[in-house]
Amino acid sequence: MRKLFLMVIFFGILTSCEDVIDVELNNASPRLVVEANMNVWENGSASSVVRLTTTAPFFDNNIPFVTDAEITITDENGLIYPFIYSQNGIYTSNLSPQLNVEYTLNIEYKDETYSATETLYTVSPLEFVEQRDDGGFTGEDIELKAFFTDPAGEQNFYFFEGLSERGDALDVYNDEFFDGNTIFGYYLVEDLTPGDEVQFNIYGVSEAYYNFMFILLQQTDDQGGGPFETQPATVRGNIVNETNPDNFPLGYFRVSEVSTLNYTVQ
Repeated sequence: MRKLFLMVIFFGILTSCEDVIDVELNNASPRLVVEANMNVWENGSASSVVRLTTTAPFFDNNIPFVTDAEITITDENGLIYPFIYSQNGIYTSNLSPQLNVEYTLNIEYKDETYSATETLYTVSPLEFVEQRDDGGFTGEDIELKAFFTDPAGEQNFYFFEGLSERGDALDVYNDEFFDGNTIFGYYLVEDLTPGDEVQFNIYGVSEAYYNFMFILLQQTDDQGGGPFETQPATVRGNIVNETNPDNFPLGYFRVSEVSTLNYTVQ
């Protein structure tokens, strides 16, 4: 009888797990999300891209692209560069950023004006990649280090990317503790194998962007998502809504010199 009684209790616990619980979530009004990046490489090539989306309900898997905004960038000399819509919320321009020039982003969307101002931040070039085949927690993973030398006597901030089909690694660096020294960006992902191609990018960024990405990446590490996934707390960038400050956007306007180094895993 005791065995039967325990089995009845256990069966009751299992069947009770089948109950459906409906959770009501508050739906906030959509906010504009801006990824605005102007990059210039060591060879003189450049790209100026703005991607606009809006926030969406938590369980909505569709990305709401913004296709009807008007976007321009104006330099400190009054020259205006329009952006043309292409696809998937992406707007592009042939603008190539220059040193010591201030740029102002202007977005007109739903009768509201959004703006931000930035200048170009230089970067130290990536020099070489060092590979270890006994890295990671297991001691059996391939780990890569992409090295660069920080200029002495300057305060510098960096955004680092390691990109491959196996996965991406993102990080930010402040040279407070390695001023003037050679330092590296670290890349370690699962299943990296010989023959894989990895692209390393390092961007010169402002202190404000460093702080912005530092918080985003900390939140991303806790969730296991990407830096532009839904975050547990709102992180404000440098873009403001001039028409309605309370309806502030999410995202950042960044202008950077970039160094790129491609590496084939040995």
